[in-house]
Amino acid sequence: MRRIAHLSDLHFGHLRRETLGPLRDALRAARPHLVAISGDLTQRARRKQFQEAAQFLETLPSPRIVVPGNHDVPLYNFFARFGRPLDKYRRYITEDMQPFYADDEVAIIGVNTARAWTTKYGRINQRQIDGVREKLCDHENDVTKIVVTHHPFDLPENHDEGDLLGRANLAMVALAECGADLLLAGHLHIGRTGHTAVRYRIAGHSALVVSAGTATSTRHRGETNSFNVIRINHPHVQVERLVWQSEKNAFTPASAENFKFTSDGWKPVPDEAAAGFVFDEKSEVNPSTDTH
Repeated sequence: MRRIAHLSDLHFGHLRRETLGPLRDALRAARPHLVAISGDLTQRARRKQFQEAAQFLETLPSPRIVVPGNHDVPLYNFFARFGRPLDKYRRYITEDMQPFYADDEVAIIGVNTARAWTTKYGRINQRQIDGVREKLCDHENDVTKIVVTHHPFDLPENHDEGDLLGRANLAMVALAECGADLLLAGHLHIGRTGHTAVRYRIAGHSALVVSAGTATSTRHRGETNSFNVIRINHPHVQVERLVWQSEKNAFTPASAENFKFTSDGWKPVPDEAAAGFVFDEKSEVNPSTDTH
């Protein structure tokens, strides 16, 4: 079994600071094998904000897959925005724009969807799609394959379609051929789990789309701060959402959704049917890391 903690939209520079310590505590208690952070580490891509974000990340469990978001590109400094849009991100967070992790149960790749020419929306290009295919396609079907982006592959009903990842249709065809299982994203500040079958209608393929709310920002857009813990024991997946409770000064479990892989892709499973799913921590071994 593997546990993945999925955080997003930290927005250092627009923080709810009282959440930082309890978030660290909740992550340590969850004991994730990997932490995935799907962008917007900062509010305005300023040096101090990146420094604070980097210091905070170093206190979290590792390994970590981190990708930038649109807020990690400078907004008002036009020279930096169009000349060196992710210079500070590379300096303080990571040089790796397509981070990758693999062991015998999961393969996880991050993709940078932030672009200098737009202040909000994101895009994936053919070179990035080819890079994802190179890393994921060779893994066997019993390895759960995960893609982490800032901008989502799917949206809640009646949401602004502009927030959808640009060229998502092109990418989904390639991801389906590789058997991608989970698509982790942020950007919306909404905790949500859906699937790709309705929007993309690719025969025999239905990936899970898991969006994380903002973990630490005051910009929570009507939802409380939250993050996800994803438990994977192929062919079963559980997505648990933990939410901030100020009266308890803690992140506490709020909901858990269960899914099972079928011949038509990932399908939701009712709670009573999921009771037999095994997420046994006693028999675990330490995962190894593919560092390339």
